[in-house]
Amino acid sequence: MPNKLPIRVLVAKPGLDGHDRGAKIIARALRDAGMEVIYTGLRQTPEMIVSAAIQEDVDCIGLSILSGAHNVIVPRITALLREQKAEDILLVLGGTIPDEDQPKLKENGVSAIFGPGTPLETTITFIRENVKPRTFAL
Repeated sequence: MPNKLPIRVLVAKPGLDGHDRGAKIIARALRDAGMEVIYTGLRQTPEMIVSAAIQEDVDCIGLSILSGAHNVIVPRITALLREQKAEDILLVLGGTIPDEDQPKLKENGVSAIFGPGTPLETTITFIRENVKPRTFAL
């Protein structure tokens, strides 16, 4: 009988945004919820994020963007995921994203956007319910 593997999440801070407290809080909450978390640190390029996601075989990429560069960064990341045939990786976004930008980001492949004040449990539950299940055989 196959066993379920823990969900693997890459938490990334793309662009020049230097504020990572929220990313660290969500990374800790996901770990506490039993997920494996890879935190890439500050100032990651879209290429670095997608490369790390593929190398680490993650189920989900969580981007934390406070810089306002989401309309440039997210389409680049989704294009790279498509190029690498990795668009099955769940892509979620957290940060200060204006309401008017959210529909286009979702059209570009973002599955959910979690703004300031979103309960941690909301994010955890969404990831659990939306990643593609992985199993391994004994």
